[in-house]
Amino acid sequence: MDSDSQRRSFDFLVLGSGIAGLTFALKVADRGGVAIITKKNRADSNTNWAQGGIASVTSKEDSFELHVRDTLEAGAGLCRESVVRTIVQEGPARIAELIELGTRFTERDIPDSAGARELDLTREGGHSKRRILHARDATGAEIERALLSAIAAHPNIEVFENHHAIDLITSAKLGLPGPNRMAGVYVLNQPDNRVEVFAAPVAVLATGGSGKVYLYTTNPDIATGDGVAMAFRAGAAIANMEFVQFHPTCLFHPKAKTYLISEAVRGEGAFLLGADHRRFMPDYDPRAEMAPRDIVARAIDSEMKRTGADCVFLDITTSQRPLFASISRTSTPSASNTGST
Repeated sequence: MDSDSQRRSFDFLVLGSGIAGLTFALKVADRGGVAIITKKNRADSNTNWAQGGIASVTSKEDSFELHVRDTLEAGAGLCRESVVRTIVQEGPARIAELIELGTRFTERDIPDSAGARELDLTREGGHSKRRILHARDATGAEIERALLSAIAAHPNIEVFENHHAIDLITSAKLGLPGPNRMAGVYVLNQPDNRVEVFAAPVAVLATGGSGKVYLYTTNPDIATGDGVAMAFRAGAAIANMEFVQFHPTCLFHPKAKTYLISEAVRGEGAFLLGADHRRFMPDYDPRAEMAPRDIVARAIDSEMKRTGADCVFLDITTSQRPLFASISRTSTPSASNTGST
């Protein structure tokens, strides 16, 4: 194949097919051609694995100020308040966009006084109100389905599955004069086993996190931090790499593969019990099981180290009898920006 046929030109390149990449692609598709490059199938993303839901103020019993307060408290003084306020205040509009695109969030069984069905809201750690919208216990998969359906219907968007982005092409790497600028991406076409050039003046790295670097994780195999590495090699500033979120609960099984247990289970009243079947979270935080994820994860780790146990228990019975094991000795990184915030 000649060199010209191995070069593809677009107006926008999007690396990654999760909620961030797909949303950006839909936003800019009316302005030019968009290529979405994903190293596995288009639905393979952390978004697709997310269970619990999305936090947004949609209830009359809730408010932006309460959501901002909860977020700043959970951020332990590290959040930029202006950014928090923007995200919280724009949240309902983004939810409306997802619904307009066809996302089917779970509704309450009982309609309101006007006969309309309200969205069913759950509660998760760090939240003082019920504000978690969900689609059963597979919220990420439903959002991914709706976004991919919209992507498939747009004539300006092309998805390249099984194409692994290798590195960004920059003017500095090409030896061109002037300020360093992005020119495209080297991509491994895995089915044909050849490297191709995808050229574009704009590229968005929406490749997700690096949770798969941990031995025990509920992250999919694709979460290997490729985008961060490419950005670093291209000269971008990399910050806050120490912030890796550990999801508190996943099924512990000595032989079978573990899987994430939604934080909404604790939000609906489940308790964490130690090896002695004693509830321990009140010893660590007055919010107990409803404390933010980092506090709960550290408490679980502390209890296992203190007792030498391989796991703790998540009790969802009314009699406080442990039902199943919830955490392995090594905590489990969460799915990054797609659960609830």
